Amino acid sequence: MSEEKVRLGRDAVVSLREITKETLRPFLKMKVAEPQQTMVANNAVSIAQAHFEPKAWFRGIYADETPVGFIMLFDDPEEPVYFLWRLMVAEEFQGMGYGRKAIAHLIDYVKTRPHATELKVSHVKEVPGNPGPFYERLGFEYTGEEDGGELVMRLRL
Repeated sequence: MSEEKVRLGRDAVVSLREITKETLRPFLKMKVAEPQQTMVANNAVSIAQAHFEPKAWFRGIYADETPVGFIMLFDDPEEPVYFLWRLMVAEEFQGMGYGRKAIAHLIDYVKTRPHATELKVSHVKEVPGNPGPFYERLGFEYTGEEDGGELVMRLRL
């Protein structure tokens, strides 16, 4: 366990903050655990995609003042369904509750958006360690849909 992780602890205040050119570097260096690398794009790819998609809303996840992860939403105010496009928590900060707290902040944000009725997410299927159980604990349910070979889940708002 890294010294930073021990210092932060589960009681760290989690916030979502805009990523700027001054704060970008730690997000580009973050990595998930080896088995998860096929389940989520690295942050450099996500940030690049966000800059070319006008409906992308993305933020850095901070625990206290430490960058610990990345979250991205497909934010289309003309539609009632919002989509959690990316969630990643760096390997050394996993298991601390930061992902759960980041999703809670994201849900609060989506509830302020026009016409929002649900938040969807998808994940790779039949891969050990997939995030399905994590999302189920947060209240997401499977829809029976697939998107690009991924299982779709939804949270009614």
